[in-house]
Amino acid sequence: MGVRFRPSNSAVRISSLSLEKFLKSRRNLARASPKLWSDHAHEPPEEEDRPLPVLKLSHPILRTLESCSGSMKEFNQIHTQLLVSGLLQQPLAAGRAVKTLCSSPDSGQHAVLLFGGLEEPDAFICNTIMRHFVNLNDPCTALGFYYQHMVHKCVPPNHYTFPLLVKVCSEIGSIREGEKIHARVLKFGFELDLFVRNSLIHMYSVCGKIGDARAVFDVCSISDLVTWNSMIDGYVKNGEIRAARELFEEMPERDLFSWNSMIFGYVGNGDMRAAEALFNKMPFRDIVSWNSMIDGYVQICNVKVACELFNLMPYRNVVSWNIMLALYVRIKDYDACLFMFDRMIRETLPNEATLVSVLTACAHLGRFDMGKWVHSYIKNNRVIEPDVLLSTALLTMYAKCGAMDLARDVFDKMPNRSVVSWNSMIMGYGMHGQADKALEMFLDMEKRGAMPNDATFVSVLSACAHSGMVLEGWWYFALMRRVYKIEPKVEHYGCMVDLLGRAGLMKDSEELIRKMPMEGGTALWGALLSACRTHSNSELAEIVAKRLIELDPKDIGAYLLLSNIYAAEGKWDHVEIVRQMMKGRGLTKKTGFSQVHIEEFGTRSFVENSIHRKSMMYSILSDMAAHIKLSCRDYEVENLTVSCS
Repeated sequence: MGVRFRPSNSAVRISSLSLEKFLKSRRNLARASPKLWSDHAHEPPEEEDRPLPVLKLSHPILRTLESCSGSMKEFNQIHTQLLVSGLLQQPLAAGRAVKTLCSSPDSGQHAVLLFGGLEEPDAFICNTIMRHFVNLNDPCTALGFYYQHMVHKCVPPNHYTFPLLVKVCSEIGSIREGEKIHARVLKFGFELDLFVRNSLIHMYSVCGKIGDARAVFDVCSISDLVTWNSMIDGYVKNGEIRAARELFEEMPERDLFSWNSMIFGYVGNGDMRAAEALFNKMPFRDIVSWNSMIDGYVQICNVKVACELFNLMPYRNVVSWNIMLALYVRIKDYDACLFMFDRMIRETLPNEATLVSVLTACAHLGRFDMGKWVHSYIKNNRVIEPDVLLSTALLTMYAKCGAMDLARDVFDKMPNRSVVSWNSMIMGYGMHGQADKALEMFLDMEKRGAMPNDATFVSVLSACAHSGMVLEGWWYFALMRRVYKIEPKVEHYGCMVDLLGRAGLMKDSEELIRKMPMEGGTALWGALLSACRTHSNSELAEIVAKRLIELDPKDIGAYLLLSNIYAAEGKWDHVEIVRQMMKGRGLTKKTGFSQVHIEEFGTRSFVENSIHRKSMMYSILSDMAAHIKLSCRDYEVENLTVSCS
């Protein structure tokens, strides 16, 4: 018995709908492709072998590319139209498409993919892609593109290609790649192109091949000002000042760069007399000329002339001020540094280098208030970007001012830390009696993979000395040599002598000094003599004092320490002998003084609210002066009584 399937009415309706959709899709496919523009002058050719029309800049697709906002969605729509219309193989359209992609920092690889689909790319497209990677500080990718794509597709270069490649070789410092590019310059006949020659001279100069740079310079007698300046700059940077001066004298014309290059060379050589003579001959000067001269006098610590030139400047930039601030920090005139900074902020805005100098001055002067103001300025100023150097200067200031919590806060927020940052934290904890935290910081430093240096161990040993950790001190002194292969210097021995001396182990201190591989300086023997005074060891003190006097007869410190040791033991005859020695050698003790900073950097309200603090300070100082006068009077009466008896 046969069974026949009879479709229902619903099945018939579905089949008819599917047929209608199919027919509709076929009709849509038969239509012309949709366009983003209307242009009847560029109809698709009827015959496949008919050549494409020549594009003009006024073509709608090029105008659309020029106005592209940079979104990939919009570009992909235009790219699709180029592919459908077959215009992508036109050099002008392809070049504009690649240029649009390269205008975005994230579309470089997309541009390389687009380049791969081109049948006959030109040098403009290649140069655009390579320049994109160079501008992104990725010269290696630019060089790789040249060999893997441009050379591979046999794209002929133009006179913009090789200067770009030579610049890449200069940035990566590869003389080998530079010589390979030079060979291609010769192969394609661009050796006489001025732009290419100037780039080659610069590349060889940067790589230290100044002889090859001169050979490129001598290839042709036709040179422009850039050629001469590149050669002079190369001589200067390679330390050949005499050759630079000879070429400078031969120049048919000079500009500011020519003069400034020569001044920079003389300044770097320390020949300020020649630099000044050239500076005075300059027909016109710019701020670089002035800054170079001031920096030269700063390097030889001639403060007077540096200040005179600084005051004569017609106008100053932040570099000018930074040079002077660094000078005052270098000569340890920290008050002058802060005074100069006060002048600076009335004329120009500081940068990171400015604040490093200011914070260094604050750290040495204990100007916690000023340092905190600088920290607030950094927080509220978006232009200032704290780097490792600035953050380290900030935490060092807090550490030296005793604000270890604030120093630790800065340290913890640093994304990157240098060994100096770790050293400053260890030093800060150690000098404020927190040796346990200092040693914990050192262990944390080891765990995080930071490599300690000799200054690290000076800070660690100093922390042990301040807290009397004799065993720990010996442990780290041995660890330095055994694990990190750092040979102890005078500073390390000084910390150990101080550590042992404070613990009363004077004999061990003396033995350590005598076993040192280098000559023990006055600081080491002075630390031992101070320990002798602390522990009333006059016998060893006499030996150490004699050694100190032999090393530096003009240093009054040894005489005073020995005199105080004798006085503490009541050996007045010996005290008198030491005093006579000092008098005979013309040694006098300078008057001691203490500097107290009363008014803090800030607003007037603080000064108004701190009048009672000033009164209290002056009252305390008056009482101290009265006690000192009475003590001196009693001492004089006692000496008079002793002499009469």
